[in-house]
Amino acid sequence: MTSDGINPFHQNDEAITEILHSVALSFASFSSERAGEETSLFFYGSGCTPEQAARLREILLRNIGNISKCEVYSDMMGAARSLFGKDEGIACILGTGANSCLYDGCQMVDNTPALGYILGDEGSGAVLGRKFLNALYKGRLPLELKEKFEQESQYSMSDVIQKVYREPLANRFLASFSLFIGQHLDIESLRQLVVENFRDFFRYNIVPYGKPELPVSFVGSMAYYYKNELFEAAEKEGFAVGTILQKPMEGLIRFHTL
Repeated sequence: MTSDGINPFHQNDEAITEILHSVALSFASFSSERAGEETSLFFYGSGCTPEQAARLREILLRNIGNISKCEVYSDMMGAARSLFGKDEGIACILGTGANSCLYDGCQMVDNTPALGYILGDEGSGAVLGRKFLNALYKGRLPLELKEKFEQESQYSMSDVIQKVYREPLANRFLASFSLFIGQHLDIESLRQLVVENFRDFFRYNIVPYGKPELPVSFVGSMAYYYKNELFEAAEKEGFAVGTILQKPMEGLIRFHTL
């Protein structure tokens, strides 16, 4: 079962309630199949700061019946539990955005602030897209690649500037070029752009933890689809990559059933 995403930092109560109502029948069916049993709900998501988590928990309890236990956590906690369970490690999210934390097997004990794709988010799809467009239009990538990009995407440089500076969700627009980049990794200068994006992630987000002996594990499409470049970047920066998952669900199910 899937639904629209919920982010309590960006959505008001009414918007969240509308999304919950769209999946209410599925929850009702699930609860009826387990009548008499205790039903627990664990929610992991973006924007779930302690203050917003408390608010979202109240909304969930109001709109989903027959729940005996309801807990709300950040997506970063979800990644840490999915990747490490009850073991210590450095957990990372690499998708459109990027984040990481030092996890002691129970709690997140440190977090290098991600700062978003303008001030940070090294290693993310949005930052890779930004670096790609910068290199493309400043002549650091082959002219043939620029021509192919504009032909396939139907974007000119002025279109790109319009999308990035004058339209919403520029981070998603920038990250959308990951597919094109992934199809042209035979161009070494482009492949090195990917490696350098990941090296920046290790330098500026993982080094500050001061735990080079710990495994660094990842959730997210960037880590999953660019794993070869990620391994190369980790080796060059002196870190060992542990688990790489495209999505955290399998690990979270394991965490909550053990």
